[in-house]
Amino acid sequence: MTEVATPRRSRLTPEREAELYAAVLDLLREVGYDSLTMDAVAARTRSSKATLYRQWGGKAELVVKAIRHGKPGKAGDIDTGSLRGDLHALMTLEDDRTLERNSALMRGVAMALHRHPDLREAFRDQLIEPELAGFRRVIRRAVDRGEVRPDCPALDFLLHMMIGGFATRALLDDLPPTRAFLASYIDAVVLPALGVRTDGHPTD
Repeated sequence: MTEVATPRRSRLTPEREAELYAAVLDLLREVGYDSLTMDAVAARTRSSKATLYRQWGGKAELVVKAIRHGKPGKAGDIDTGSLRGDLHALMTLEDDRTLERNSALMRGVAMALHRHPDLREAFRDQLIEPELAGFRRVIRRAVDRGEVRPDCPALDFLLHMMIGGFATRALLDDLPPTRAFLASYIDAVVLPALGVRTDGHPTD
């Protein structure tokens, strides 16, 4: 049975919290979710396990909050005036080194999501749903500008396409995702599926 405590509001300094999250992400890349333990986090960060449970309640909550803390921004916060500009701007939030590290990070949790309901619930509530909300704002603006038809069948699959390009780069090509690859993928796959040319205008 997973050991879970009721978390209470953190009294950690932002610097200490960031240090803890960084250590969790490093461990996740090194050993994966299943082998990551609160004991290991406590040892790596020179914390007590009791403190970790008090602050975060359990491993799933700690891992998801660490991932969320490391995200550079939200899709919905970007507004360049065009859908292509928004999607390309989203890709530039992280450099190639960070994209490579995040690809390794997601491999560390992908399979675990299917085996651990608590991780899956926290991941959906704190990462997937906010990302979906952000992409919906991006799409709503594109529809309002007349770039995308409101009845375009690909609208519901924008996030699926974006995640697919990121995740399958390593799976199919044995290479990490890069800014250049993702920019090309957006222009060749995502925008045409949404009926948008690379110059930002709707296709005929």
